[in-house]
Amino acid sequence: MTETPSSSGGVSPKTYTAFFYGTLMASEVFFTVCFRMANPPQALKSEYTFRPAILHGYCRRRVKDADYPGIVPDAEHTVRGTYVTGLTEANLVKLDFFEGSEYDRLPVKVKLLEKVGDDKGEGNVEGAEVETSTYVFKDKALLEDKEWDFDHFRNERMKHWTREDYCFSD
Repeated sequence: MTETPSSSGGVSPKTYTAFFYGTLMASEVFFTVCFRMANPPQALKSEYTFRPAILHGYCRRRVKDADYPGIVPDAEHTVRGTYVTGLTEANLVKLDFFEGSEYDRLPVKVKLLEKVGDDKGEGNVEGAEVETSTYVFKDKALLEDKEWDFDHFRNERMKHWTREDYCFSD
């Protein structure tokens, strides 16, 4: 692991970033995957930042028979999601396992959103461009020709994704 000096003169572990566009846009799902708790103590939450962002040149679609989406390259589309900072190598190991073999974690550039518009992107105000990584779906044939709906996921399906026993055991 690469280490960087901390402001206190000590050494702190290198941190990473990621762009999430599906279930992991909900911080409760992120914390469940990484720490087995949907609502961790504030001290832990404060180690991460979650900012709205947009990824140009990709299209988000529902995965057939699943609660989650996939993205694939498509020059005509954009994907709104969440840019997360503060990730550790341990987080990345759990996130890679969570995403599984259906996805590749790839480098991308996203634009941070200074203002979030409507569902169609009308009113978005883009800010700085940052390099990060995201999970790109491997098999386009398994995607429906339908946009994935985050609000539907949050309201109807998220409770199944935020159980403390979800995904990992010690």
